[in-house]
Amino acid sequence: MSEQEPELLYFEDEDGNQEIFEVVETTTIMGVEYLMVQDAVEEEDEEETPQAYIMKKVGDKEDDVFYEFVEDEDELESVFKVFEELLEDIDFL
Repeated sequence: MSEQEPELLYFEDEDGNQEIFEVVETTTIMGVEYLMVQDAVEEEDEEETPQAYIMKKVGDKEDDVFYEFVEDEDELESVFKVFEELLEDIDFL
């Protein structure tokens, strides 16, 4: 059996720097698509604990899909609870 390759999300920050995230889980709440992502960790950095983030889809255009980090505390808390249930076998710090 082969391991499934992680789905990667390439994100460009406001300074034009490219960041790479691994998609951990996706869900849709009230018609809005949310992603739980973590820093993509290279093999030599596997000892580091990756940071997790929640992003939401804010639009799409042709072949591009646009996401932004969820910053609203109430929205973040609500969506995080859904991800906690979906990923009940993972301990969140």
